[in-house]
Amino acid sequence: MIRRPTDSRYRGAEEIVRRLRSGGHQALLAGGCVRDLLRGEVPRDYDVATSARPGQVEELFEETRAVGKQFGVCLVILDGSPYEVATFRRDWGYSDGRHPDGVTFCEPEQDAMRRDFTINGMFWDPLEDTLLDFVGGRADLERRLVRAIGDPVTRFQEDRLRLLRAARFAARLEFAIEEKTRQAIRSLAHLCADVSPERLQEELRIILTDRDPAGALRLMDELGMLFVLFPELVETKGCEQPENYHPEGDVFVHTILTVEKLGPHPDFELAMAALLHDIGKPQASRQGGPKCFPEHCEIGRQMTWQVCRRLRLSNDETERICWLVERHLYFKDAPNMKESTLKRLFAEPGFEQLAELHRADALGSWGRLDGYEYVMDRWRNMPPEVAQPPPLITGDDLIEMGYEPGPLFGKVLDRVREAQLDGLISTAEQARELARTTADQLQP
Repeated sequence: MIRRPTDSRYRGAEEIVRRLRSGGHQALLAGGCVRDLLRGEVPRDYDVATSARPGQVEELFEETRAVGKQFGVCLVILDGSPYEVATFRRDWGYSDGRHPDGVTFCEPEQDAMRRDFTINGMFWDPLEDTLLDFVGGRADLERRLVRAIGDPVTRFQEDRLRLLRAARFAARLEFAIEEKTRQAIRSLAHLCADVSPERLQEELRIILTDRDPAGALRLMDELGMLFVLFPELVETKGCEQPENYHPEGDVFVHTILTVEKLGPHPDFELAMAALLHDIGKPQASRQGGPKCFPEHCEIGRQMTWQVCRRLRLSNDETERICWLVERHLYFKDAPNMKESTLKRLFAEPGFEQLAELHRADALGSWGRLDGYEYVMDRWRNMPPEVAQPPPLITGDDLIEMGYEPGPLFGKVLDRVREAQLDGLISTAEQARELARTTADQLQP
């Protein structure tokens, strides 16, 4: 029925089931790993469901971690890999829209009924090669349907993150969402706003780096969730653009196309930047007039910073995403850039992400890649020692020349470095002379 994978992660999961069985407990593989195995895919993770209580699980394995013992969940560490092992349970009450108020340990059939979607609600016995399907998950796999288990409104009210998970699974698997499930999502889409920033960013991280992030975003828009999460995108719908540069349509259409042109599995910072790169256009058009977007990159950076703060992204991720949004048009004028400007661009840690954003942005609009191809050709054919030669002068040299450390240092060193990258100077003596001249000009 299921072709067993040969990887060590699967062997570890099977060993956990075998050891629980030897201890007198029922144990099965559960959830998404069963779905993937039925589809002939190697699961990313393996979860085990068992009749054993957390304390009994801890007695059978040398290394465990408590992650939710009150809900019957613990981690078993086997050969350095973590596996979630959960006691069969029935949940009741979800006051916070995430955690059950209480649990009752039960049989596998009742456990299946508390799960989110039928395709994630199956169990498999790897020792007997037996599928336990109490919810019609296998039939929905064959029908290519994402269907909530039981009453969809109840399932989504129990955990609001399931609203997003429905779109994620539908896009990843290229499945349709069953009609009652779809209607429930539309009616409850506003509840996405109740999901904690930490859980929200984790789910968005998966969606935006998955197989079809643009497909997921389109589905989130269709079901009313996208603008709940990103109200900054609301005005991009209907924000018209010059037809000669944007024959594809308004800013929203272009935005989703840009994400699509990144291809499958983009990195998270790049995907976020693609999603947000033009959010400044509606505000800019109010300043510059219809189809005119002065300073939309700078406006977009400020708005992007607010989005990243709201999602509680790290400072490093926030800075990188904002930098990409602010500079997403940078390649447009590349043929007219000074040599030093190009070399500094090549030295930026986010250069390759910026290049990919520009490529996707162009393919999502008029399709011309002149600027991209010019920059990438220069980058590929410029040896590292030419692109980033060792500095000819340092702050220590300026001190040795008699200058006091202070704001002047940075300005002098920048001017010398720019001249070096432009090929105007090439020796330490020339650098010192330029430093003296620059310092004399800048000092009062």
